[in-house]
Amino acid sequence: MGVVRIVEWSDEALRALDRVPFFVRKRVRARVEEEARARGADLVTAAHLETCRRRFLKRMEDEVKGYRVETCFGPGGCPNRAVVEESLAPELERRLARKDLKGFLLSRVRGPLKMHHEFQVSVSDCPNACSRPQIADIGLIGAREPRITDEACSLCAACVEICREKALSLNDAGPVLDSGKCLACGQCIEACPTGTLKQGARGYRVLAGGKLGRHPRLASDVGGIFDTDRVLEVVERVVGFYMRYCREGERLGEILRNKGPDELAGFVGNGL
Repeated sequence: MGVVRIVEWSDEALRALDRVPFFVRKRVRARVEEEARARGADLVTAAHLETCRRRFLKRMEDEVKGYRVETCFGPGGCPNRAVVEESLAPELERRLARKDLKGFLLSRVRGPLKMHHEFQVSVSDCPNACSRPQIADIGLIGAREPRITDEACSLCAACVEICREKALSLNDAGPVLDSGKCLACGQCIEACPTGTLKQGARGYRVLAGGKLGRHPRLASDVGGIFDTDRVLEVVERVVGFYMRYCREGERLGEILRNKGPDELAGFVGNGL
């Protein structure tokens, strides 16, 4: 396999790229670099970007594959990762490809497909949620839930100091956890020197129905923390719900606005 030649970006081209909507920015960048390589260029210019922009807008339906999986910076070595699971995103890609969502959308949408028709899945390895899971059809957020053990606490307050949500406090016996405030980032577990705080549930929270647009909606939490196998099962069920009730290519958030989150919860939770 040949080595892919790296091309640099001019400052002007980078500024132009920043104006591209974030949800297609990675795809546009890849297409622009392909264009530059095809022309034998070592530097991406604004002209390359404009050529690809015109082609992209003219042939957008060719670019639509029916789904999109976005990930955060976690796999690159982010220190905040609550979950380390390198296989999840590739497996999501494989399963979504098997659904033929583009063919499904072509059967539902009147007119040419646009990028916003794609079913969007976003994976974040911690509650910082860099990949914006709250505005995806399905958002996965890494979670590492603390559990208070019987190990004696030194009352050092390291857990209280590191918790940005103020979900932990101390009394004479040790830490007190406010589960309503806890985001399950797991940092308090690492900070505890005595083992009074240990890892409880670890996996992903699943959000569903987020979207931008004229009627934005934040995704709703399905409830629970799921391991990788269970996450894949939940995703399959949410996609099944979407394909059952989608009529004209509307986003999952629109379906939930009409159906209500309880119907999705029943559909997803049945048998889990």
